[in-house]
Amino acid sequence: MVAARGVVRRGRLDDGVESELQRYEQQFRRAGLPLFIEDWSARTDAFNRAFPLLALIFVVELLGALNLDWPVLLNLAAIAGAVAFSLVAVALVNRRRGRPALTIPEDLGPAELAGFVLVPAALPLVFNGQWASAVVTAAGNLFVLGVVALGFGFGIGAIVLWAIRRLAGQLAQSVALLARALPLLLLFAVVLFINTEMWQVFGEMEDVSMLATGTLLFLVVLAFLAVRIPREVRALEAGVAAESETDVEPLRRPQRANVGLVMLISHGLQVLVVTVAITAFFVAFGMLVIGSDVTESWIGTKGEVVSWSPPDVGVPVRITHELLRVSAAIGALSGLYYAISVLTDSAYREEFLDELTDQMARTFEARTAYLGLLASKDGAGTTGDDGPAGGPAAV
Repeated sequence: MVAARGVVRRGRLDDGVESELQRYEQQFRRAGLPLFIEDWSARTDAFNRAFPLLALIFVVELLGALNLDWPVLLNLAAIAGAVAFSLVAVALVNRRRGRPALTIPEDLGPAELAGFVLVPAALPLVFNGQWASAVVTAAGNLFVLGVVALGFGFGIGAIVLWAIRRLAGQLAQSVALLARALPLLLLFAVVLFINTEMWQVFGEMEDVSMLATGTLLFLVVLAFLAVRIPREVRALEAGVAAESETDVEPLRRPQRANVGLVMLISHGLQVLVVTVAITAFFVAFGMLVIGSDVTESWIGTKGEVVSWSPPDVGVPVRITHELLRVSAAIGALSGLYYAISVLTDSAYREEFLDELTDQMARTFEARTAYLGLLASKDGAGTTGDDGPAGGPAAV
């Protein structure tokens, strides 16, 4: 009877530990940090969760065997051949993994992922001799796997939801930081806005060139953040460890990358807010002060007025395509300046990282408790029926 009560008591404890572990893991996912989960695996936690999507894409890409120049019966035969080809490939992968030939895989490893990329890419090559289509299909499937790895593996969706929940705080923080940087930033931006060369360069620029310029500035910001943020993550981890009352387990490299991704998206949201705000300001400013005569003296035309007109408020206003392009260019350049200043200027950097540091400190402490709970569970699993010596079951 005593032994039976010990088994029941240990079972209840195990249920409580499992529930607590699941609560911690859910907390990590909601914070956009799924890699803090110890048994996380790309095979079981990322690609497996995306299996329905990957299977749908795989089936649709069987149409790559079709040729519109062929008669219907020949295309039907091509589809049948593509299905047979795919089933043979699936059977070979399954047999290599020691599974029944046509079973659905329990996890997606390198062999399954390679099949997802190569089998659909081989179909247009085998049935139609189309090298270009095969390369495009393989590249597209590799891109899909990259998106899945980021979306399900690094928790991009959870990070975005986390950022949206913090949107009001982010806006207030962006406005506060922007107010401190505003004097120099406005001086820089206003000088550019009333500069003739600025209107000549951007006012009549083609939309494709504007898009390419915006992409270039985005890549510059991304490259800067990619170099800077890993150092910020290490500093953040060291600061949390120094202030914590308990020993903090060092992060592994993928976990640091996960934290860096949270910081990147958080900072990117602030940069986007600043860029949009400054663009909107200069659109409104230009509507009031840049008349058709000024525009004509700068670029030789009165400007192309947009089809939409603001309501009549007793003040003559004009919105031209040229004004929108110049305002967008100044907004993008201001966003670049802001993105770099926040992480290089000590005053801005401390204010930007303050809230994030507080949240990460709580998450790191939760991770320490989670690891301790996990270790106690593993220790309990190696003891006798009455639980670990000195543990709750032995009381």
